[in-house]
Amino acid sequence: MALYVHKYGGTSMGSVERIKNVARRVAKWHTAGHQVIVVPSAMSGETNRLLGLAREICDQPSPRELDMLASTGEQASVALLAIALQDLGIDARSYTGWQVPVRTDNAYTKARIESIEDTRVRQDLNAGKVVIITGFQGIDADNNITTLGRGGSDTSAVAVASAFGAAECLIYTDVDGVYTTDPRVVPEARRLNVVSFEEMLEMASLGSKVLQIRAVEFAGRYRLPVRVLSSLTDPLGPLPDEMRAGTLITFEEDEKMETPTVSGIAFSRDEAKLTLLAVPDKPGIASTILGPIADANIDVDVIVQNQSVAGTTDFSFTVQRTEFQRAFEVLQNEVAPAIGAKEVISDDKVCKVSIVGIGMRSHVGIAATMFRTLADEGINIQMISTSEIKTSVIIQDKYMELAVRALHKAFGLDQPQPVAE
Repeated sequence: MALYVHKYGGTSMGSVERIKNVARRVAKWHTAGHQVIVVPSAMSGETNRLLGLAREICDQPSPRELDMLASTGEQASVALLAIALQDLGIDARSYTGWQVPVRTDNAYTKARIESIEDTRVRQDLNAGKVVIITGFQGIDADNNITTLGRGGSDTSAVAVASAFGAAECLIYTDVDGVYTTDPRVVPEARRLNVVSFEEMLEMASLGSKVLQIRAVEFAGRYRLPVRVLSSLTDPLGPLPDEMRAGTLITFEEDEKMETPTVSGIAFSRDEAKLTLLAVPDKPGIASTILGPIADANIDVDVIVQNQSVAGTTDFSFTVQRTEFQRAFEVLQNEVAPAIGAKEVISDDKVCKVSIVGIGMRSHVGIAATMFRTLADEGINIQMISTSEIKTSVIIQDKYMELAVRALHKAFGLDQPQPVAE
Protein backbone atom coordinates (compact mmCIF):
# COMPACT_ATOMS: atom_id res chain seq x y z
CA MET A 1 0.00 0.00 0.00
CA ALA A 2 1.02 3.60 -0.58
CA LEU A 3 1.67 6.75 1.43
CA TYR A 4 -0.87 9.54 1.08
CA VAL A 5 -0.84 13.05 2.52
CA HIS A 6 -4.24 14.52 3.43
CA LYS A 7 -4.70 18.26 3.85
CA TYR A 8 -7.86 19.61 5.46
CA GLY A 9 -8.80 23.29 5.36
CA GLY A 10 -10.31 25.43 8.08
CA THR A 11 -13.88 24.71 7.02
CA SER A 12 -13.21 20.96 7.16
CA MET A 13 -11.88 21.45 10.71
CA GLY A 14 -14.51 24.03 11.64
CA SER A 15 -16.28 22.19 14.47
CA VAL A 16 -15.91 19.16 16.75
CA GLU A 17 -18.28 17.16 14.54
CA ARG A 18 -16.32 18.04 11.40
CA ILE A 19 -13.06 17.08 13.11
CA LYS A 20 -14.67 13.73 13.97
CA ASN A 21 -15.65 13.34 10.30
CA VAL A 22 -12.05 14.03 9.26
CA ALA A 23 -10.93 11.38 11.74
CA ARG A 24 -13.41 8.86 10.29
CA ARG A 25 -12.14 9.55 6.77
CA VAL A 26 -8.48 9.25 7.76
CA ALA A 27 -9.23 6.06 9.68
CA LYS A 28 -10.84 4.59 6.55
CA TRP A 29 -7.64 5.15 4.54
CA HIS A 30 -5.45 3.85 7.35
CA THR A 31 -7.58 0.74 7.90
CA ALA A 32 -7.32 -0.01 4.16
CA GLY A 33 -3.58 -0.39 4.69
CA HIS A 34 -2.29 2.99 3.51
CA GLN A 35 0.19 5.13 5.42
CA VAL A 36 -1.32 8.54 6.09
CA ILE A 37 0.14 11.93 7.05
CA VAL A 38 -2.46 14.62 7.78
CA VAL A 39 -1.80 18.36 7.53
CA PRO A 40 -4.78 20.32 8.90
CA SER A 41 -5.41 24.04 9.00
CA ALA A 42 -6.59 25.93 12.05
CA MET A 43 -10.32 25.81 12.70
CA SER A 44 -12.23 28.18 10.44
CA GLY A 45 -11.91 31.78 11.64
CA GLU A 46 -9.38 31.01 14.36
CA THR A 47 -6.36 32.64 12.70
CA ASN A 48 -8.36 35.82 12.05
CA ARG A 49 -9.52 35.83 15.68
CA LEU A 50 -5.98 35.52 16.99
CA LEU A 51 -4.55 38.21 14.72
CA GLY A 52 -7.50 40.45 15.56
CA LEU A 53 -6.65 40.18 19.25
CA ALA A 54 -3.08 41.26 18.52
CA ARG A 55 -4.23 44.31 16.58
CA GLU A 56 -6.61 45.31 19.36
CA ILE A 57 -3.49 45.67 21.49
CA CYS A 58 -1.19 47.28 18.92
CA ASP A 59 -1.54 48.69 15.39
CA GLN A 60 1.83 47.30 14.28
CA PRO A 61 2.56 44.07 16.19
CA SER A 62 5.97 42.47 15.89
CA PRO A 63 5.98 39.98 12.97
CA ARG A 64 7.85 37.49 15.14
CA GLU A 65 5.16 37.61 17.82
CA LEU A 66 2.40 37.43 15.20
CA ASP A 67 3.92 34.16 13.97
CA MET A 68 4.17 32.85 17.51
CA LEU A 69 0.50 33.70 18.04
CA ALA A 70 -0.90 32.53 14.69
CA SER A 71 0.84 29.17 14.90
CA THR A 72 -1.26 28.15 17.90
CA GLY A 73 -4.38 27.70 15.78
CA GLU A 74 -2.87 24.76 13.90
CA GLN A 75 -1.43 23.34 17.09
CA ALA A 76 -4.95 23.05 18.50
CA SER A 77 -6.17 21.38 15.31
CA VAL A 78 -3.53 18.64 15.21
CA ALA A 79 -4.08 17.78 18.87
CA LEU A 80 -7.86 17.61 18.49
CA LEU A 81 -7.58 15.43 15.39
CA ALA A 82 -5.13 13.09 17.11
CA ILE A 83 -7.55 12.76 20.02
CA ALA A 84 -10.43 12.04 17.61
CA LEU A 85 -8.41 9.33 15.83
CA GLN A 86 -7.32 7.76 19.11
CA ASP A 87 -10.98 7.66 20.15
CA LEU A 88 -11.61 5.53 17.04
CA GLY A 89 -8.85 3.13 18.05
CA ILE A 90 -6.28 4.52 15.58
CA ASP A 91 -2.74 5.08 16.87
CA ALA A 92 -2.06 8.73 15.99
CA ARG A 93 0.68 11.22 16.86
CA SER A 94 0.59 14.99 16.36
CA TYR A 95 3.57 17.27 15.75
CA THR A 96 4.11 20.99 15.40
CA GLY A 97 6.32 22.27 12.60
CA TRP A 98 9.26 22.78 14.94
CA GLN A 99 9.03 19.21 16.24
CA VAL A 100 9.37 17.58 12.80
CA PRO A 101 11.20 19.94 12.11
CA VAL A 102 10.11 21.93 9.05
CA ARG A 103 13.03 24.30 8.37
CA THR A 104 12.27 27.73 6.87
CA ASP A 105 13.97 31.05 6.28
CA ASN A 106 13.34 33.88 8.76
CA ALA A 107 10.88 35.98 6.74
CA TYR A 108 8.20 36.22 9.42
CA THR A 109 4.59 35.93 8.19
CA LYS A 110 5.90 34.99 4.69
CA ALA A 111 8.50 32.31 5.39
CA ARG A 112 9.59 29.78 2.77
CA ILE A 113 10.30 26.12 3.44
CA GLU A 114 13.95 25.12 3.00
CA SER A 115 13.92 21.48 4.17
CA ILE A 116 11.89 18.89 6.06
CA GLU A 117 13.56 16.29 8.27
CA ASP A 118 11.89 12.91 7.94
CA THR A 119 13.47 10.61 10.54
CA ARG A 120 10.97 11.05 13.36
CA VAL A 121 7.88 10.89 11.16
CA ARG A 122 9.09 7.85 9.20
CA GLN A 123 9.63 5.97 12.46
CA ASP A 124 6.01 6.62 13.41
CA LEU A 125 4.70 5.65 9.96
CA ASN A 126 6.69 2.42 10.01
CA ALA A 127 5.24 1.70 13.45
CA GLY A 128 1.71 1.91 11.98
CA LYS A 129 0.81 5.35 13.29
CA VAL A 130 -1.12 8.11 11.55
CA VAL A 131 1.04 11.24 11.74
CA ILE A 132 -0.55 14.70 11.98
CA ILE A 133 1.64 17.73 11.27
CA THR A 134 0.71 21.37 11.68
CA GLY A 135 0.39 23.21 8.40
CA PHE A 136 1.32 26.84 7.80
CA GLN A 137 4.38 26.89 10.06
CA GLY A 138 7.99 25.93 10.60
CA ILE A 139 11.13 27.00 12.41
CA ASP A 140 14.06 29.15 11.30
CA ALA A 141 17.80 28.71 11.90
CA ASP A 142 17.53 30.51 15.26
CA ASN A 143 14.65 28.25 16.42
CA ASN A 144 12.03 30.95 16.03
CA ILE A 145 8.56 29.81 14.95
CA THR A 146 7.68 31.10 11.48
CA THR A 147 4.51 31.03 9.39
CA LEU A 148 4.19 30.71 5.64
CA GLY A 149 1.49 33.29 5.02
CA ARG A 150 -2.17 32.83 4.17
CA GLY A 151 -2.87 29.55 2.43
CA GLY A 152 0.38 28.19 3.80
CA SER A 153 -1.17 24.90 4.91
CA ASP A 154 -1.53 23.90 1.24
CA THR A 155 2.17 24.59 0.78
CA SER A 156 3.02 22.63 3.92
CA ALA A 157 1.01 19.63 2.76
CA VAL A 158 2.56 19.51 -0.71
CA ALA A 159 6.06 20.04 0.72
CA VAL A 160 5.53 17.19 3.20
CA ALA A 161 4.15 14.95 0.44
CA SER A 162 7.18 15.73 -1.72
CA ALA A 163 9.67 15.16 1.11
CA PHE A 164 8.17 11.77 1.96
CA GLY A 165 7.58 10.58 -1.60
CA ALA A 166 3.79 10.33 -1.26
CA ALA A 167 1.74 8.74 -4.06
CA GLU A 168 -0.60 11.75 -4.01
CA CYS A 169 -1.34 14.82 -1.95
CA LEU A 170 -5.09 15.06 -1.37
CA ILE A 171 -6.36 18.58 -0.69
CA TYR A 172 -9.74 18.23 1.05
CA THR A 173 -11.73 21.43 0.99
CA ASP A 174 -15.31 22.76 0.89
CA VAL A 175 -15.53 22.41 -2.91
CA ASP A 176 -15.42 19.17 -4.89
CA GLY A 177 -12.67 20.12 -7.31
CA VAL A 178 -11.35 22.75 -9.71
CA TYR A 179 -14.02 24.41 -11.85
CA THR A 180 -13.92 26.22 -15.17
CA THR A 181 -14.59 29.34 -13.10
CA ASP A 182 -16.19 30.26 -9.78
CA PRO A 183 -19.69 28.67 -9.70
CA ARG A 184 -20.87 31.55 -7.51
CA VAL A 185 -20.28 33.87 -10.48
CA VAL A 186 -21.22 31.46 -13.27
CA PRO A 187 -23.71 28.77 -12.15
CA GLU A 188 -22.97 26.82 -15.37
CA ALA A 189 -19.31 26.33 -14.39
CA ARG A 190 -18.14 22.71 -14.69
CA ARG A 191 -15.81 20.67 -12.55
CA LEU A 192 -12.65 19.59 -14.39
CA ASN A 193 -11.71 15.94 -13.99
CA VAL A 194 -8.07 16.63 -14.85
CA VAL A 195 -6.04 19.82 -15.11
CA SER A 196 -2.33 20.26 -15.88
CA PHE A 197 0.14 21.72 -13.41
CA GLU A 198 0.80 24.56 -15.82
CA GLU A 199 -2.87 25.47 -15.99
CA MET A 200 -3.32 25.18 -12.23
CA LEU A 201 -0.25 27.33 -11.65
CA GLU A 202 -1.69 30.04 -13.87
CA MET A 203 -5.12 29.77 -12.24
CA ALA A 204 -3.62 30.02 -8.75
CA SER A 205 -1.48 33.01 -9.72
CA LEU A 206 -4.45 34.68 -11.36
CA GLY A 207 -6.76 34.59 -8.38
CA SER A 208 -8.22 31.08 -8.13
CA LYS A 209 -8.58 30.32 -4.40
CA VAL A 210 -8.74 26.53 -4.73
CA LEU A 211 -4.98 26.09 -4.24
CA GLN A 212 -2.25 28.39 -3.02
CA ILE A 213 0.28 29.19 -5.77
CA ARG A 214 3.31 28.12 -3.75
CA ALA A 215 1.71 24.72 -3.23
CA VAL A 216 1.30 24.30 -6.99
CA GLU A 217 4.91 25.38 -7.57
CA PHE A 218 6.12 22.75 -5.09
CA ALA A 219 4.00 20.06 -6.72
CA GLY A 220 5.25 20.93 -10.20
CA ARG A 221 8.89 21.04 -9.11
CA TYR A 222 8.72 17.55 -7.61
CA ARG A 223 6.20 16.16 -10.10
CA LEU A 224 3.81 15.28 -7.31
CA PRO A 225 0.20 14.45 -8.29
CA VAL A 226 -2.29 16.55 -6.32
CA ARG A 227 -6.01 15.88 -6.05
CA VAL A 228 -8.57 18.48 -4.94
CA LEU A 229 -11.76 16.99 -3.51
CA SER A 230 -14.51 17.66 -0.99
CA SER A 231 -14.32 16.92 2.72
CA LEU A 232 -18.07 17.39 3.05
CA THR A 233 -19.00 14.03 1.50
CA ASP A 234 -19.75 10.90 3.54
CA PRO A 235 -16.43 10.10 5.27
CA LEU A 236 -17.31 6.39 5.22
CA GLY A 237 -18.07 6.28 1.48
CA PRO A 238 -16.30 3.71 -0.72
CA LEU A 239 -12.55 4.32 -0.83
CA PRO A 240 -12.14 3.41 -4.54
CA ASP A 241 -14.66 6.11 -5.47
CA GLU A 242 -12.91 8.66 -3.27
CA MET A 243 -9.55 7.85 -4.86
CA ARG A 244 -11.00 8.90 -8.24
CA ALA A 245 -13.04 11.87 -7.02
CA GLY A 246 -12.46 15.59 -7.49
CA THR A 247 -9.87 17.08 -9.84
CA LEU A 248 -6.48 15.52 -10.44
CA ILE A 249 -3.69 18.03 -11.05
CA THR A 250 -1.14 16.23 -13.18
CA PHE A 251 1.25 16.61 -16.11
CA GLU A 252 0.45 17.80 -19.62
CA GLU A 253 1.92 14.71 -21.18
CA ASP A 254 -0.40 12.45 -19.18
CA GLU A 255 -2.11 10.27 -21.81
CA LYS A 256 -5.52 10.90 -20.23
CA MET A 257 -5.14 14.65 -20.25
CA GLU A 258 -8.01 16.51 -21.88
CA THR A 259 -6.83 19.32 -24.14
CA PRO A 260 -9.55 21.92 -24.58
CA THR A 261 -8.52 25.22 -26.10
CA VAL A 262 -9.39 27.15 -22.91
CA SER A 263 -9.75 25.27 -19.63
CA GLY A 264 -10.94 28.02 -17.33
CA ILE A 265 -11.59 31.65 -16.51
CA ALA A 266 -9.73 33.01 -13.50
CA PHE A 267 -10.24 36.39 -11.87
CA SER A 268 -9.03 38.50 -8.99
CA ARG A 269 -10.80 41.41 -7.33
CA ASP A 270 -7.75 42.15 -5.19
CA GLU A 271 -6.04 44.45 -7.70
CA ALA A 272 -4.88 48.06 -7.84
CA LYS A 273 -3.10 49.95 -10.61
CA LEU A 274 -0.33 52.52 -10.21
CA THR A 275 1.05 54.71 -13.01
CA LEU A 276 4.06 57.01 -13.17
CA LEU A 277 3.55 59.71 -15.82
CA ALA A 278 6.31 61.22 -17.96
CA VAL A 279 9.11 58.92 -16.81
CA PRO A 280 12.50 59.48 -18.50
CA ASP A 281 12.86 56.77 -21.14
CA LYS A 282 16.36 55.42 -20.56
CA PRO A 283 18.03 52.07 -19.80
CA GLY A 284 17.44 50.80 -16.28
CA ILE A 285 14.36 52.90 -15.59
CA ALA A 286 12.17 49.84 -14.88
CA SER A 287 14.66 48.62 -12.29
CA THR A 288 14.84 52.08 -10.74
CA ILE A 289 11.07 52.13 -10.36
CA LEU A 290 10.45 48.58 -9.23
CA GLY A 291 13.57 48.16 -7.05
CA PRO A 292 12.16 50.17 -4.13
CA ILE A 293 8.84 48.37 -4.53
CA ALA A 294 10.63 45.02 -4.20
CA ASP A 295 12.63 46.34 -1.23
CA ALA A 296 9.30 47.06 0.46
CA ASN A 297 8.37 43.37 -0.03
CA ILE A 298 5.50 44.27 -2.37
CA ASP A 299 4.69 41.86 -5.21
CA VAL A 300 4.14 43.36 -8.65
CA ASP A 301 1.92 41.68 -11.22
CA VAL A 302 1.01 43.14 -14.64
CA ILE A 303 3.53 45.68 -16.01
CA VAL A 304 3.07 47.97 -19.03
CA GLN A 305 5.50 50.59 -20.34
CA ASN A 306 4.14 52.82 -23.09
CA GLN A 307 5.97 53.88 -26.23
CA SER A 308 8.42 56.74 -25.75
CA VAL A 309 7.20 60.21 -26.72
CA ALA A 310 9.64 63.13 -26.61
CA GLY A 311 12.00 61.11 -24.43
CA THR A 312 9.48 60.15 -21.77
CA THR A 313 7.11 57.26 -21.21
CA ASP A 314 4.32 56.22 -18.84
CA PHE A 315 4.98 53.20 -16.64
CA SER A 316 2.08 51.23 -15.09
CA PHE A 317 1.89 48.14 -12.90
CA THR A 318 -0.56 46.38 -10.62
CA VAL A 319 -0.23 45.23 -7.01
CA GLN A 320 -2.53 43.51 -4.56
CA ARG A 321 -5.10 45.95 -3.25
CA THR A 322 -3.99 45.29 0.33
CA GLU A 323 -0.53 46.63 -0.58
CA PHE A 324 -1.79 49.50 -2.70
CA GLN A 325 -1.32 52.29 -0.14
CA ARG A 326 2.24 51.23 0.73
CA ALA A 327 3.16 51.00 -2.95
CA PHE A 328 1.67 54.43 -3.65
CA GLU A 329 3.66 55.97 -0.81
CA VAL A 330 6.91 54.42 -2.09
CA LEU A 331 6.29 55.83 -5.57
CA GLN A 332 5.17 59.23 -4.30
CA ASN A 333 7.85 59.75 -1.68
CA GLU A 334 10.88 57.89 -3.10
CA VAL A 335 10.67 56.94 -6.75
CA ALA A 336 8.96 59.89 -8.43
CA PRO A 337 11.27 62.55 -6.91
CA ALA A 338 14.35 60.45 -7.65
CA ILE A 339 13.62 59.99 -11.37
CA GLY A 340 11.79 63.24 -12.04
CA ALA A 341 8.43 61.69 -12.95
CA LYS A 342 5.64 64.17 -13.58
CA GLU A 343 2.96 62.54 -11.45
CA VAL A 344 1.80 59.35 -9.74
CA ILE A 345 -1.79 58.34 -10.48
CA SER A 346 -3.62 55.34 -9.07
CA ASP A 347 -6.80 53.32 -9.33
CA ASP A 348 -7.82 50.76 -6.70
CA LYS A 349 -11.09 49.92 -8.47
CA VAL A 350 -9.72 47.49 -11.05
CA CYS A 351 -9.73 43.71 -11.36
CA LYS A 352 -7.96 41.05 -13.41
CA VAL A 353 -9.74 38.54 -15.64
CA SER A 354 -7.82 35.76 -17.39
CA ILE A 355 -8.36 32.88 -19.78
CA VAL A 356 -6.18 29.80 -19.19
CA GLY A 357 -5.53 26.65 -21.22
CA ILE A 358 -2.64 24.58 -22.53
CA GLY A 359 -4.60 24.20 -25.76
CA MET A 360 -3.95 27.89 -26.44
CA ARG A 361 -0.44 26.96 -27.60
CA SER A 362 -1.75 25.33 -30.76
CA HIS A 363 -4.86 27.40 -31.47
CA VAL A 364 -4.70 30.85 -33.05
CA GLY A 365 -7.22 33.62 -32.48
CA ILE A 366 -7.88 32.92 -28.79
CA ALA A 367 -6.88 36.39 -27.58
CA ALA A 368 -8.84 37.97 -30.42
CA THR A 369 -11.97 36.12 -29.32
CA MET A 370 -11.41 37.34 -25.76
CA PHE A 371 -10.98 40.97 -26.79
CA ARG A 372 -13.98 40.85 -29.15
CA THR A 373 -16.18 39.34 -26.44
CA LEU A 374 -15.27 42.09 -23.98
CA ALA A 375 -15.78 44.78 -26.63
CA ASP A 376 -19.25 43.42 -27.41
CA GLU A 377 -20.09 43.86 -23.73
CA GLY A 378 -18.78 47.45 -23.73
CA ILE A 379 -15.87 46.62 -21.41
CA ASN A 380 -12.69 48.65 -21.87
CA ILE A 381 -9.33 46.90 -21.45
CA GLN A 382 -6.77 48.93 -19.50
CA MET A 383 -3.80 46.52 -19.49
CA ILE A 384 -2.94 43.18 -21.13
CA SER A 385 -0.56 40.43 -20.03
CA THR A 386 0.09 37.16 -21.86
CA SER A 387 2.00 33.91 -21.59
CA GLU A 388 1.97 30.70 -23.62
CA ILE A 389 -1.15 29.41 -21.91
CA LYS A 390 -2.95 32.48 -20.56
CA THR A 391 -4.12 35.97 -21.45
CA SER A 392 -5.01 38.43 -18.69
CA VAL A 393 -6.68 41.82 -18.84
CA ILE A 394 -7.11 44.58 -16.29
CA ILE A 395 -10.59 46.13 -16.37
CA GLN A 396 -12.82 48.16 -14.07
CA ASP A 397 -13.92 45.95 -11.22
CA LYS A 398 -17.61 46.77 -11.68
CA TYR A 399 -17.49 44.77 -14.94
CA MET A 400 -15.76 41.69 -13.52
CA GLU A 401 -18.73 39.33 -13.22
CA LEU A 402 -20.11 40.39 -16.60
CA ALA A 403 -16.73 39.72 -18.20
CA VAL A 404 -16.37 36.29 -16.58
CA ARG A 405 -19.84 35.18 -17.62
CA ALA A 406 -19.40 36.42 -21.19
CA LEU A 407 -16.00 34.76 -21.62
CA HIS A 408 -17.17 31.50 -20.06
CA LYS A 409 -19.92 31.30 -22.66
CA ALA A 410 -17.78 32.53 -25.56
CA PHE A 411 -15.27 29.71 -25.06
CA GLY A 412 -17.92 27.03 -24.61
CA LEU A 413 -16.95 26.22 -21.04
CA ASP A 414 -20.60 25.63 -20.18
CA GLN A 415 -20.60 22.61 -22.51
CA PRO A 416 -19.93 19.04 -21.29
CA GLN A 417 -16.26 18.15 -20.96
CA PRO A 418 -15.02 15.54 -23.50
CA VAL A 419 -14.36 12.16 -21.95
CA ALA A 420 -10.79 10.92 -22.41
CA GLU A 421 -10.38 7.69 -24.39
